[in-house]
Amino acid sequence: MSMPFDRLIVLDFETSWGRTAKLGFSCQTTEEYIRDPRFKAWGLSWKDLDLKNPKPWQPGQPVRSGATWVRRAGLEAWAADIDWSRTAVACQNTQFDGAILSWVYGVRPAFLFDTLSMARAMYGIEAGNSLKKLAERFGLPPKGDGLASSENILDTLPFVVEQELAEYCKHDTWLCEQILLNMLPGYPASELRLIDMTLRMFTVPELVLDANMLTHALVEERNTREALLKRLNVTDSVLASNDHFAEVLRTLGVSPPTKKKKPTKKTPNPVGVNFAFAKTDAMFQAMLNGDNEDVALLCEARLKVKSTSERTRAQRFLEIANRGELPVPLSYYGAKSGRWTAAKGSAINMQNLKRGSFLRKAIMAPAGKVLVVGDLSQIEPRVLAWLSDYDEMLAIFRAGGDPYAAFGAQMFNLPGMTKDTHPVQRQSAKSALLGAGYGLGWASFAAQLLVGFLGAPPLRYTKADAKQLGITGRHVLSFLENKHHMEKMFEIAHICTDEELLIHCVTAKAIIDKYRATAQPVVGLWNLCGELIEHSLYNGKEYTHKCLTFRKEEIVLPNGMSIIYDGLKPSKDEEGRLQWTYGADNDKLYPGKVVNNITQGTARIVMTDGMLRVDKRYPCKGTVHDELISLADEQAAKEALPWVLAQMTKEPKYMPGIPLAADGGVHKRYGLAKN
Repeated sequence: MSMPFDRLIVLDFETSWGRTAKLGFSCQTTEEYIRDPRFKAWGLSWKDLDLKNPKPWQPGQPVRSGATWVRRAGLEAWAADIDWSRTAVACQNTQFDGAILSWVYGVRPAFLFDTLSMARAMYGIEAGNSLKKLAERFGLPPKGDGLASSENILDTLPFVVEQELAEYCKHDTWLCEQILLNMLPGYPASELRLIDMTLRMFTVPELVLDANMLTHALVEERNTREALLKRLNVTDSVLASNDHFAEVLRTLGVSPPTKKKKPTKKTPNPVGVNFAFAKTDAMFQAMLNGDNEDVALLCEARLKVKSTSERTRAQRFLEIANRGELPVPLSYYGAKSGRWTAAKGSAINMQNLKRGSFLRKAIMAPAGKVLVVGDLSQIEPRVLAWLSDYDEMLAIFRAGGDPYAAFGAQMFNLPGMTKDTHPVQRQSAKSALLGAGYGLGWASFAAQLLVGFLGAPPLRYTKADAKQLGITGRHVLSFLENKHHMEKMFEIAHICTDEELLIHCVTAKAIIDKYRATAQPVVGLWNLCGELIEHSLYNGKEYTHKCLTFRKEEIVLPNGMSIIYDGLKPSKDEEGRLQWTYGADNDKLYPGKVVNNITQGTARIVMTDGMLRVDKRYPCKGTVHDELISLADEQAAKEALPWVLAQMTKEPKYMPGIPLAADGGVHKRYGLAKN
């Protein structure tokens, strides 16, 4: 793939900074910091990278950075002297340096490289990928320490301090160049384009925020919260305190629910219990959704007081709106599967915008533009079915059917089930397909249902559900006679009776068993991956399954990137069974997790391949999971959507025969594009 540049500059900015409470720089996001009126770039160092004859440094050679320092007063002239339409830029953390170029100096390079992003993908998100750590990884001379003398200086940089800062900066620039030269050979061109696209979502912001809507929503939320507190005659501080909240529950005749303390590194064998007041606690959800109106209102009020993320994000959106357009801060390869995550320290998680929320509606296209939103439909179940040769499920997808309803109809013996006729049963089938597909056990499934599986409302199966599944007294008796089952059941936090929990667990187990009996190809994929953990990931014997290659401590994906299991090793659990762990934190690896990783990793590539095609015509300005947000001219709105969906569903060469589907919409507001 040809690149849109013939010159590559490596650069690094040095800027004003300080950690004192008075300055407040240390608690600012990158967007706040660069847009702060006090922000100053003291200068930058830069150098050309020889594209035709790159020569990485070798140990024993002298270190000559070759970088040039440009003082603050000369930055505008330096920027004006370069043809940026054919010039690429590389930095360590280009989200920062690229934003300065764009927002402060109006520079839009032809292409953006980022050694931090590349390292995250190549060496794993668990590894240290700072400039210092990468220099150590490649055996380069160590990163210097020349920042201290410039701390807390806001106005004029003394000449001696600037000299020290310049030498420090030039060495950092040289290190970045050498790190890039070490990583660039063989790095997939498509992934470099993704890094560039991700950085442009932040450095070239075009999305607009509706300040009036955000202001109104914040006032409305505050009034609702205050009215609820007044009705209950409690204060924020009472609801926020676990002890005080427990006391209020007792006055209402409710025994505060508790849960066993979880083991940690410091206390692997904790003693005692904690209050079960978290949103994800089944017993709290039971109170929140129970028949006692006073208790339910009290729990709702606590959530409004404790759950500040939506309120905080709305406030941050409003503050950003007052400063300019919305830069979308995403971390390329933020997850093991390669998916994006919220950029560290960005304070606005753009990967977690609830459907229908006012936050989505407040995001708008600029004047003369519309937002074209495309969403891959059920991409992970489709990829899992293709990887496992689950032909029955693939046939449902090819026919344009609803796999969740089809499985639910079979599971509950309800022919003709649809999302509208049996929404609860369909949700159960969806939960089973998405959870059990990755080897989720019945106990985990039962526990997650009680607090809401994958964002769905909490669900407890009843005798009616059990009857519909064909569960008889014999099934219940068999469950009761299994000591292991009963131990796992009573580990589940619950506020219902033991009898009700028993029915729930027996039903959940029947659903998981039904899935495993029906989805034999998926079970076969689990078994294969279980064997490959030892055969390939540990012993290093290469094995190819479809578009995936299993090797020593890695699985190579169809785009050439790898899922890494660094330091994989076997051990025994408490019952003497073989188990596998990897990484510095000894994360567990098991067949279901491998299947989860390869499914998500492959699905991510299908998604990003489509995004890159779309980006050529309609710039992608954001992404939320399997959804892309692109910009088109208003006059092109009618033709844009079908074209975008066609690019997203183009059959990948590495996955012949996979049936893909997507839906979407066009609107000025992101939250109204898909109705």
